[in-house]
Amino acid sequence: MSDRAAGTKSRDVPGDAADVPAGADAGVPRQAVDVAVGVLIDADGRFLLTSRPEGKVYAGYWEFPGGKLEAGESVEGALRRELHEELGIDIDTVVPWNVTLMDYAHARVRLHFCKVRRWRGDFEMREGQTMAWQTLPVEVAPVLPGTLPVLDWFAAEQGFIGATQRSG
Repeated sequence: MSDRAAGTKSRDVPGDAADVPAGADAGVPRQAVDVAVGVLIDADGRFLLTSRPEGKVYAGYWEFPGGKLEAGESVEGALRRELHEELGIDIDTVVPWNVTLMDYAHARVRLHFCKVRRWRGDFEMREGQTMAWQTLPVEVAPVLPGTLPVLDWFAAEQGFIGATQRSG
């Protein structure tokens, strides 16, 4: 486990872990909120990042799109709903990839990353966000701390050596 940004910790988890966020009372672990995250990959191997809209925590930071699971909802169901609501697309096959736990100052989240290689519809940025197709190293900044492990996973899969983000 390594600190990725001030006030955040990341840990790849097979299930629930008992990390405590930076600055939190060690005797009171927070309940993790489950979040479905879409790693959309196009035919050229690029992946989609979107900016967090104004009015949200970490506004302007770049992330993979997705959102919280509703009560009784599966990761796949939440991902289908969220990508339609946020981006206006309908996705085909969802392939679960990795799960990681992130402790932010405002919330503890369990991020369920799923690869999606096919979708229907034209992208509509329905929440006022911006989109950017990226490869390694990522050109957009700043990147949300929860996105950083994904860049490392891509690097490992691709045999990519070097920084996963452009500096500066």
